[in-house]
Amino acid sequence: MVQLSDFSAVIFDMDGLVLDTEPTYFMAWQQAAKTMDYHLSADFCESLSGLHYQAVTDQLLRHCGADFNLQRFNKLSGQCWHEQVNRYGINVRTGFNQLIETLIQQDIPYCLATNSSAINAKECLAFANISHVFTHIISRDDVVYGKPEPDIFLKAADILNVPIQQCLVLEDSHAGIVAAKSAGAYAVWIPTTKTLDPVTLNLCNTMVNNLVDIIHL
Repeated sequence: MVQLSDFSAVIFDMDGLVLDTEPTYFMAWQQAAKTMDYHLSADFCESLSGLHYQAVTDQLLRHCGADFNLQRFNKLSGQCWHEQVNRYGINVRTGFNQLIETLIQQDIPYCLATNSSAINAKECLAFANISHVFTHIISRDDVVYGKPEPDIFLKAADILNVPIQQCLVLEDSHAGIVAAKSAGAYAVWIPTTKTLDPVTLNLCNTMVNNLVDIIHL
């Protein structure tokens, strides 16, 4: 049985893992689409979980058609999103603060590795009032290929100066688990959807319910 102390570093995903951002994105996408007379189902929005911007764009065009006005959609969804998070903020997921305290106590380095852009990541962390937590933020801007390719996690391990094989990666999405396993990390899946993808379940090293469970690995 593995333990947290077996690892030399911990790498956190952001959306859906540290922050409960995905419902805010889904709401903004659905409102923008509705304004444009399109419909984005909850299942479709969930299918975009963990993907980087270009992959999301590709899926939107495939779903809505080549004549879908991405520029207008991005503007509208951005406005909807900012209205919501300015009013309500962004929730930090259960167990995050306790896990960070444990990592500090055990002197285990950690960082954030996200498919979001650096600007978006820092904005989200600010809305959640945890901008001070991560010294190192590796974003989609820092690599050629985003998740599900392994580049972001390999970059994170390099910045932490720890072999990727000694890193514990925490992810909530299929794309993130694929990236973590491809990189050679120990991949823990903390799903946020009700339906568990058996492919993701078979691919990850371990599945837990929340970040508190990581403390008690």
